[in-house]
Amino acid sequence: MSQNLSITQSGAVARITLTQPDIRNAFSDEVIAEITAAFVDVGSRADVRAVVLAAEGPAFCAGANLNWMRRMADYTRDENIADAGKLADMLRVIYECPKPTIARVQGDVYAGGMGLVAACDMAVAVDTAGFCLSEVKLGLIPATISPYVIRAMGARAAHRYFLTAERFGAAEALRIGFVHEVVAADELDVKVDELLKALTTASPNAVRVCKKLVIDVAEREINAGLIAATVQGIADIRASDEGKEGVQSFLNKRKPSWLLG
Repeated sequence: MSQNLSITQSGAVARITLTQPDIRNAFSDEVIAEITAAFVDVGSRADVRAVVLAAEGPAFCAGANLNWMRRMADYTRDENIADAGKLADMLRVIYECPKPTIARVQGDVYAGGMGLVAACDMAVAVDTAGFCLSEVKLGLIPATISPYVIRAMGARAAHRYFLTAERFGAAEALRIGFVHEVVAADELDVKVDELLKALTTASPNAVRVCKKLVIDVAEREINAGLIAATVQGIADIRASDEGKEGVQSFLNKRKPSWLLG
């Protein structure tokens, strides 16, 4: 048990929920370790088909908590490298989780919290949520989260919001592609459930391999090596058990085996 987060599972869906609303779900090195372990755990479960990252209270995540920041203020450069490495590892584990992930954004997202949202495959936000990359106001930069945030919002938007530390709303987050859906608060779970239904009725192996495909192909130069890798990828999935089953079930107008039983 932890006061920092909870892990629950209902059917094929695992939920990792940040449970410190009194400090706006800001994280520390301890919370980072727990989130990392939670994603490793649910990612390895054979009966999990999708993962939801959620939070309690008015804020989704406000970034680093004050006590952690006070400790960091006295760190040496080597200590900062080790500390930042743990945050980087957490984000990588979320991003590379073999199960599809959805960020259920019920409130404001600041600084390091932006990395949590960006590392998930999908994000659904309430229309009242605010977003901010506030680091430059503190003389810092969003370095560790940048690979994920820039992939999510694009370089052009990152140029503006990294440099200005402006707070922007959910509509702008949707416009720049940082979140996929913006809904009223009472529709948040409905929309998340729609995505979960789509994820849990698709071929589990195809979803897993498709996620890796996006990671492998995104931002890469389209050259002979990439084309060869994609040719091998489709050949492998066609020859897989689920690939064969999916095509045969379609041709025979029946449900595939992963929807039966």
